[in-house]
Amino acid sequence: MGTPAIEVQAVSKRYVLGREAHRSWTFRDDLVARLTGWKKGAEARARRELWALEDVSFDVAPGEAIALIGRNGAGKSTALKIMSRITHPTSGRVIVRGRVGSLLEVGTGFHPELTGRENVFMNGAILGMSRAEIVSKFDEIVAFSGLERFIDTPVKRYSSGMQMRLAFSVAAHLDPEVMLVDEVLAVGDQEFQNKCFGRMSEIGREGRTVVFISHNMGAVKRLCSRSVLLNGGRVIADGPTPEVMQTYFDLIVPNEEATLADTSGPRLVSWSVDSPDAGTGHAVMSGDKCSFSFVANIPRELRHVHAKLELYSSDGILAMATSSMGPDGSFTDLREGRAEVIVDLPSLPVTPGLYQLHLSLIQRGEGTIESWHVQPGLRVLDDRPIEEDFRNVGLLNLDARTTLRSGIDGPAEPSA
Repeated sequence: MGTPAIEVQAVSKRYVLGREAHRSWTFRDDLVARLTGWKKGAEARARRELWALEDVSFDVAPGEAIALIGRNGAGKSTALKIMSRITHPTSGRVIVRGRVGSLLEVGTGFHPELTGRENVFMNGAILGMSRAEIVSKFDEIVAFSGLERFIDTPVKRYSSGMQMRLAFSVAAHLDPEVMLVDEVLAVGDQEFQNKCFGRMSEIGREGRTVVFISHNMGAVKRLCSRSVLLNGGRVIADGPTPEVMQTYFDLIVPNEEATLADTSGPRLVSWSVDSPDAGTGHAVMSGDKCSFSFVANIPRELRHVHAKLELYSSDGILAMATSSMGPDGSFTDLREGRAEVIVDLPSLPVTPGLYQLHLSLIQRGEGTIESWHVQPGLRVLDDRPIEEDFRNVGLLNLDARTTLRSGIDGPAEPSA
């Protein structure tokens, strides 16, 4: 086996919580502790510490595309920041070989006072590219981003979506040998997301190394043959993407209620689907008209939000996605209290089986603020007789009628 492009060796990362976390313990702290009963020493420090990563190890081979998956707070973004050298591990080390292009939080690596053009050249220089190399790529970068009219405008005037467009274009076109991508693509529109996924597929085929974070399991399966599952800052699975995804789905089933009960953010309370033949519950007949309802508790006002529902087959293939965002790109303001997401489908023509539902709340400029792997999953039923095994093969269950005819008029050979 050759030298890895990325080596993550027993990496741990500790964050100290609290506004005075940077200070050492002082005489004043000791006096306050005696008067108030506040615990000093290891117990107090433990309450102020968060271990985002604990003893994480894995290698990534040159030309390999892997995904880091897991719930919010699992440590995925922290791992990517360490690989990008934005932050340092508390212990352990990371070795990255080759020129790195990273796409993390929106705006990372951009100077707000500089124009888009100036930021492209600055990022290229940071990557060690000559001016001639950057010039040769410049038109391609701008065309991909679609920001030709705004390339000489200061980046501080850009919307979050515009910043993301330029950031991805820079990261993907300045010939990185290693590309690190966090889930910032949720800020962009669907058309540009598809362009990004296409470009990332090209990068993988060109033999570059890719580390990708996403809650979009369809994109993960499409781009990455291998996945690493993080939970509570530790690696609990590493292997072929379909197997690791199944471990992920199995993991969240028993823990979903406990996790949601502890969160201070939006909390999913219930869900149901109503269809003519299956009634109301968690099942629907294949091809039926149906209506999904998801009820969530919103603990505080949320502005400029849209809900996104994704339906995945049991092997992780994205069957359907829909959003509450209006055709004009409009969002919804949510008041504190109960909120409901309603999805009406004139038909759900998928093959029978168990499907995973993934519901997300996405805020403009912030990306995904909460996501749920909805439990229990959706069971799709079919009461029609199955004459042939292939009737239930594939993803779509279409009522097609195929005919084979013989003795038709016409040329025996196709015309040139």
